[in-house]
Amino acid sequence: MRRSVSRFVIRLAEPGDAAQLYELNERFNGPSGSTVELMARSLRENTQELVIVADLEGTLRGFVCVQVKRSFCYEIPSAEVTEVFVDEEYRREGLGREMLAFAERAAVEHFGPLGELTVLTGEDNLPAQALYEGAGFLREDEVMFIKELS
Repeated sequence: MRRSVSRFVIRLAEPGDAAQLYELNERFNGPSGSTVELMARSLRENTQELVIVADLEGTLRGFVCVQVKRSFCYEIPSAEVTEVFVDEEYRREGLGREMLAFAERAAVEHFGPLGELTVLTGEDNLPAQALYEGAGFLREDEVMFIKELS
């Protein structure tokens, strides 16, 4: 599955993309403890996650990750966008919105019918909030709690 956005090709990531995804993720999230090899293995074996990339002539300029969430409580699974990153020099060109649209279609194609697609972002991350609202996401009034387990 591929889609061309202006000069970018939006597509599903492949194991051969792991080195570039590692570099993008380090810029986005900082040191993660992952490795290129672990990322390549995840791209090959993780059936619960899709990684979408924006490819500009062989160089990755952004990525979106979507994970399916299944529960015995609900008949239809849902999905969550867990990561969205676009290289700074390519922001505000619609690339994030195009990757999210591709991710939505790819998730339904890959996982089957989904009840909803969710995304979390920081309260002060106004550019991300604008991106998600522009992509059709609706703001919810939920409170998130986190407990570190390691």
